[in-house]
Amino acid sequence: MKRITRTAALTAGALIAALGLPSTAAHADDLAPRVDLRVLVVSDGGPAVDAVAAELQTAGTPYTEVDLTRSDRPAVDAAFLADTVDGRPRAKYQAVVLPNDNPFPAGSPEMAALAAYERTYDIPQVDAYTYARPEAGLQYPVYGGYAGSLDGARAEVTAAGRSGPFGYLDGVVPFEDNSADVGESYAYLSAPVAGADFTPYVEATIPGRTARGSLVGEYRHDGRRELVVTFVYNRHQQQFRLLARGIVDWMTGGTHLGASRNYFAVHVDDVFAADDRWDTELNCTPGDVDCPDGEGTPDPIRMTPADVDHATTWQDERDFTLDLAYNGAGSVDQREDNGGADALADRLIAERARFRWVNHTYTHAFLGCEQDTTVVPWRCATHPDGSTRWVSRTAISDEIATNRVWGRTAGLPLHDDELVTGEHSGLKVLPQQPADNPNLAPALADNDIAWLASDNSRDPVQRRVGPATTVSRYPMNVFYNAGRAAEQVDEYNWIYTSRAQGGSGICEDNPATTTCLPAPLDTATGYTAHIVPVETRIALGHVLANDPRPHFIHQSNLAEDRIAYPVLDGVLDDYEELFAGNTPVVNLRMKDIGRELQRRAAWTAALEGGQVTAHRIGGTVTVEAPDTTAVTVTVPTGTTLAGEAFGEAYAGRASGWTPSAGQALTFTLPQSHATGSGTVGDGPLPATPPAPGTRVPAGVRDHVPPAPRG
Repeated sequence: MKRITRTAALTAGALIAALGLPSTAAHADDLAPRVDLRVLVVSDGGPAVDAVAAELQTAGTPYTEVDLTRSDRPAVDAAFLADTVDGRPRAKYQAVVLPNDNPFPAGSPEMAALAAYERTYDIPQVDAYTYARPEAGLQYPVYGGYAGSLDGARAEVTAAGRSGPFGYLDGVVPFEDNSADVGESYAYLSAPVAGADFTPYVEATIPGRTARGSLVGEYRHDGRRELVVTFVYNRHQQQFRLLARGIVDWMTGGTHLGASRNYFAVHVDDVFAADDRWDTELNCTPGDVDCPDGEGTPDPIRMTPADVDHATTWQDERDFTLDLAYNGAGSVDQREDNGGADALADRLIAERARFRWVNHTYTHAFLGCEQDTTVVPWRCATHPDGSTRWVSRTAISDEIATNRVWGRTAGLPLHDDELVTGEHSGLKVLPQQPADNPNLAPALADNDIAWLASDNSRDPVQRRVGPATTVSRYPMNVFYNAGRAAEQVDEYNWIYTSRAQGGSGICEDNPATTTCLPAPLDTATGYTAHIVPVETRIALGHVLANDPRPHFIHQSNLAEDRIAYPVLDGVLDDYEELFAGNTPVVNLRMKDIGRELQRRAAWTAALEGGQVTAHRIGGTVTVEAPDTTAVTVTVPTGTTLAGEAFGEAYAGRASGWTPSAGQALTFTLPQSHATGSGTVGDGPLPATPPAPGTRVPAGVRDHVPPAPRG
């Protein structure tokens, strides 16, 4: 199929007039236009465009949104799209995202202006969700194609996709099928129209046939390039998350502000200590605050040396490092009770260099308000005047410092500025403690703590606590008080089933909870058959969302039945199946995650404040930002900054952070990318409404499942 290489040189006559460019520009063949590094997103309120915009937002790629549903929106005309800066023609947007291939009324001057703009500046267009039809380079589905559900299908990246914008994928693109009762993915599968310059990038087998149809492909026509997407999706679905990077890479030619990685870190809390065990008869945890005082007999769970050996072997096999959050008092108590012996601590200390270590306080004490546990749930104890009784600054500081000394004495390779408090205590916890312990911040300062873990389920936004910045962690539904799979399932049933089924009724009281069960799970099979797949899917969703926040489990989950490993293996196995070797999981320690989140927040603030400008002229990219803000860009490999190779290789591109120092940063692209706004495989998503008279199921555009729990 003929490939057409297009440059960013201006066309003459009518196009220049249509875009409002000065007539002299037509004669300045050596004057390359300026293309601003910003994406135009035209939205109809549908989930597909919203998903693409969310991908840009998360990566830190600036975009301007035009909402077609608003009467006060700006007109998309020549003046909106282009102008002249310092005598040089300027394209204000490097790519265009539309809800379909033509969302405007028939004969619209806005679509004509967009088409002229795209031809003139070689600007790619993504049609976010389109019907397969000749106007999008595809045959109507009625001619041997397919229109319907793709739930559970396994699409594949074509050879052209792997050598182009989707080269970070290993080939398979599974479509979710999370519920037999909910349709999750509607799609059109079709072959290219005869003679069309159409290159499929992602295909799926047409149900009931051996032939394949395009789901994502590039259509070149009339001097324009479109990325045609023929399935509906939302921002959370795995199939979109897998393809999102390639969509952005296609539309930007691999040159844009912002960056994306796939992160996974796992913290194991309570190491050296023991965790109380769930009582399957009492439906509470003896020894902990959810059981009334004196009820039940504690039966703690603690790792063994064999569990340490299993962990180190697992890490070697998976090329993955666990972060161990430790409580030194757990070992001290064990030695006191066993004549000085603690085989677990001896083994962990011998293998200390194999793990990353984080201070989790000495005794795992609760460091918020003083707890009144005479009632369930507990409440904050109060003074006679009704004011809250807080754990003191001295007590908090002693917990941090004593554990640090114990760890140093044991030779643990610590980073003293990291801290995970027991149960994230000291920080606010609703409903009992709606504010941080006022003594926490001074105690953190006493111990030079810069990074403080928080629970993402209750404190998701990074914030300052005295000298420290929080790092939100995702709690996994692998419970701290379960060492055996049957215990985990029993507690899961208690939480997520109705009172009539013997459960707690939490789901009845909170119908928005998405993990509720229609019936109790079998304690013999429920963990492997239900909980592991659900938790794997949720955690993998975080990994695929450019989300560096760590997950946390507990040492009990590495003991006895070692119930954490099936979930962790599920995440890593699925990832290996999906991604090529050039896109590894990024496994950071806590402080590095904190810095990444901190840099992102500063970058977002600078973008929203209009303090960042970036543009491309030929093979040169210029970025200006405040001198206190690190700049993040993604560029083709081989790009240089100040004569040195820029960034780290990831997913076939180079990307990273660099300080601006208050001066313009000038990136030089490799020669193969020095002309044009992009290369073959750079463009936006296609989406076209059905042709007149063609039957399309009602409500297709709203055919989206609920977002997964996060």
